[in-house]
Amino acid sequence: MTAPSWSEMLRVFGRIGLLSFGGPAAQIALMHRELVERHAWLTEAAYLRALSLCMLLPGPEAMQLATYAGWRLHGTRGGLLAGLLFVVPGALVIGVLALLYASYGQLPLVQAAFLGIKAAVIIVVFQALRKVAGKALHGLEGWLLAITSFVALFVFGLPFPLIILAAGLWGFLHHSTHHKPLDPLEPGMHAASQPLKTLLVWGSLWASPLVLVGLLGHEFLLQLGLFFSKLAVVTFGGAYAVLAYMTQTVVQDYGWITTEQMIDALGLAETTPGPLILVTEFVALLAGFAQNGLSGAVAAGALALWVTFTPCFLWIFLAGPYLEKISAQPRLSAALRAITAAVVGVIGNLSVWFALHVLFDRVTPNGILAMPLPDWTSFNLLAFLLTALAATLMLALNRGFVFSMAVLGFGAVAASTMV
Repeated sequence: MTAPSWSEMLRVFGRIGLLSFGGPAAQIALMHRELVERHAWLTEAAYLRALSLCMLLPGPEAMQLATYAGWRLHGTRGGLLAGLLFVVPGALVIGVLALLYASYGQLPLVQAAFLGIKAAVIIVVFQALRKVAGKALHGLEGWLLAITSFVALFVFGLPFPLIILAAGLWGFLHHSTHHKPLDPLEPGMHAASQPLKTLLVWGSLWASPLVLVGLLGHEFLLQLGLFFSKLAVVTFGGAYAVLAYMTQTVVQDYGWITTEQMIDALGLAETTPGPLILVTEFVALLAGFAQNGLSGAVAAGALALWVTFTPCFLWIFLAGPYLEKISAQPRLSAALRAITAAVVGVIGNLSVWFALHVLFDRVTPNGILAMPLPDWTSFNLLAFLLTALAATLMLALNRGFVFSMAVLGFGAVAASTMV
């Protein structure tokens, strides 16, 4: 087919970026409807193959899928256009909300409203856990990987990157010999560009702000940029998988924000368009605001966005031309399946951790192990009632994400009027 015009690209990918609510599952479905069903810019086989590639790569798979689609249609410039349109609308909204939160988030009425949002987000995270588990756990090995990763995180507090690395290595070394070959790609793929040049150009772009803040002696910004760069490399399984790891680092290790602020960040990220990993921008803005006011917030937020999403373009522009060979590797597919199974346990850990910190005002680590233990005298009855209401509406009635958004709003209003 003839490649779409730039105006058509701008209109369609802009629409995707503005309507990309509901997390990766809803975003992937939206792109399928726009790119495969409505405009037929990609075939079903090409779309599914691209999705498999994006799931193999670190970073938000929905954003990378949009980038790949744009790259396939119009090369590097098309990939940049599609990827930026997917991220920028949500990033602008998150930026405004984070600055408002930094200025007014401690007001009692605002805190009460956030209690309703957090109670409903417990159910949103549980739904994500249920969906991922239903797709990833199909045998004893998958269940064992999920349970092992949960125990490793929740009980022993092992580092998230270590768990992902171990799961991927296990799958790579114990892959099944039964591998169904994929249908060949239709003609029209862009020729493989020079991989070394791609790596040097985009690697330099990724590193340039880190080098700059290091030369200028901004220790906080350098530390923040290095951490979120590392996060961009280990973000397998989506934002839910790394949120607990992010929280442990930014709250406990660095002390940039509080646990309550981290939970509020997730609640706001759930209600805005764009990839959920935009929560990194929110965290960075709050940390920068605490360090140096508005100017510090803007610098930290911009740096976090750069080091979070620049690698996404690197992965796609580097791996896209080799999609045929990558997707045909059984060992890589087996490694992905093992990582996905482990991610179920990681999201399970996040679900329990999140629920404990919402339902109890005081949660402390076990003296010997990392397992968080609630103070039962700090049980928050209002949070429990709001969570039960959200569960009834969202799980029993199963109205989808739009209805879930209404529940979030209802929970916030209910909480603010009851406190």
